[in-house]
Amino acid sequence: MLLIDGHNLIGRLPDISLDDPDDEAKLTARLKTYCARTGKRATVVFDGGLPGGRSPLSGGGVEVIFAPSGHPADGILRERIRRARDPRGLVVVTSDNEIIAAAQERGARVVRSEEFAARLSAPRRRQGHPRRGTEPDVRLSPREVEEWLRLFGAR
Repeated sequence: MLLIDGHNLIGRLPDISLDDPDDEAKLTARLKTYCARTGKRATVVFDGGLPGGRSPLSGGGVEVIFAPSGHPADGILRERIRRARDPRGLVVVTSDNEIIAAAQERGARVVRSEEFAARLSAPRRRQGHPRRGTEPDVRLSPREVEEWLRLFGAR
């Protein structure tokens, strides 16, 4: 399970700017692709959402949480690390020294945002067509299926 310091990671990506009003949506879309490709699940926490809490951007293996106004995402990240049932199975993506210390104290693995940004930005290697049956099995929730059907007018 990945626990990601969202704005910290955006600040390390070459093609998404913290000044972009859609920066969180762009990062979330990239994380959904990453999770579909790798089979991992992620929770990404951003600062400054109103009213705060789980976002409708969630889905595709990515839970998106906005810290309530006036409360930094760092507090939510530290609390998630503290409450983790299996901290050794947690990978925390941040370059914030306080969050790194909290993760290491619990035995969680840390990947610095710079390193994870490079993973997200690296072009996928294509070595011909994948063999039949080797594509990742991407599963959509019923809500996501309904959204796709609505978007593409299948109903």
